[in-house]
Amino acid sequence: MISEKTKMISGKLYDPLDPVLVEERRLARIRAKAFNDSLELNTESRLRLLQELLPNAGRNLWIEPPFYCDYGSNIYIGDDVYFNFNCVVLDVCTVCIGSRVKIGPSVQLYAATHPLGYRERSSGREFGKPIEIGDDIWIGGGAIICPGVRIGARTVIGAGSVVTKDIPAGVFAAGNPCSVIRTIVDQ
Repeated sequence: MISEKTKMISGKLYDPLDPVLVEERRLARIRAKAFNDSLELNTESRLRLLQELLPNAGRNLWIEPPFYCDYGSNIYIGDDVYFNFNCVVLDVCTVCIGSRVKIGPSVQLYAATHPLGYRERSSGREFGKPIEIGDDIWIGGGAIICPGVRIGARTVIGAGSVVTKDIPAGVFAAGNPCSVIRTIVDQ
């Protein structure tokens, strides 16, 4: 029999009230609270707390508290990544963030979703779709990245955008729904 956790990570309908998942979310909340309450002056302790919460992160990760996530263990982060204040990552599926990514304040990454049909939705079961964010990306403050979205390398997402579909590499995209505004030409 397939575990609810395996179903969750693979994007299948799962029961979020499964005791294993409830306990893993509880531990993530405890770790996030400890990180969020930590003092900036104690950098070593803060980094240790962050490594416990996000064990799949690369070098030089910096997150401004508060930061919130469902599990932490389903978030994969490259090197030299920065999260500004008040970010949320709902990581019921994998959320992969490349290297040298800048994430503005109050950005929300939602891999979690629910069935559209009310009968299935009322069962309490939910599912997720993975999110992929390439290298060298800047996501402006208040942006929302929806389930299943891929953002190509070197792209900039404008502040307040709602990204509902894939965005290609090397563009500036903005709006609700987010769409490509123009190609970015490096100088």
